[in-house]
Amino acid sequence: METLRERKKQRTREALLRTALELFTTQGYEGTTVDDIADAVDVSQRTFFRYFAGKEEAALALQEMTVAHFLQAVRERPPHEAPMEALRQAVLEGWDALNDVIEAVVPVELYLRMYQVVESTPVLLAAHLRRSVEAEEAIARILAEREGVDMDTDPRPRLAVAVFGGVMRLTERQWSSGEDFSLDAMRALTVSHLEQVGPALSESWRTR
Repeated sequence: METLRERKKQRTREALLRTALELFTTQGYEGTTVDDIADAVDVSQRTFFRYFAGKEEAALALQEMTVAHFLQAVRERPPHEAPMEALRQAVLEGWDALNDVIEAVVPVELYLRMYQVVESTPVLLAAHLRRSVEAEEAIARILAEREGVDMDTDPRPRLAVAVFGGVMRLTERQWSSGEDFSLDAMRALTVSHLEQVGPALSESWRTR
């Protein structure tokens, strides 16, 4: 059972995270300091560093949560599903649950606005892409285990994840530069792009 101390620590972490994202989305990542975040929550800088290594970790904390949620969803897909189908279903069927996970910490609208901050802040975008590469390696490892293949000798797990990762990256970029910043819009764009993967890779693009 979770103790009172643990609940208090969790509340403090969530308050720091929520405040950090609010400041990043209103006054910019570069324009926000750790002291700004700590002061807004009425805690010390030292307390902030108990929960986050720095601003970058706070800024990308929710993305880390979504990655962890997705990895678990892929692990739990039925074993008969082909690798790309398992990835696709893990995204689409996990959407509502992911929404609940985010809402438990911050409003989804704030989470979505943070995507735009990441896209427009070079240092954050670089960190996000670096973490995406690490996540793709973890996903490829899960697929290799599911299919009973060796990633060191069989390129298919990494190839499948490279395609999937490219689709998700394209979705993020197009969504963040569009006019509809809702979760429904991101989901619709994700579905559209995933459905086009097969035709894009195996069919001619010429209009006959």
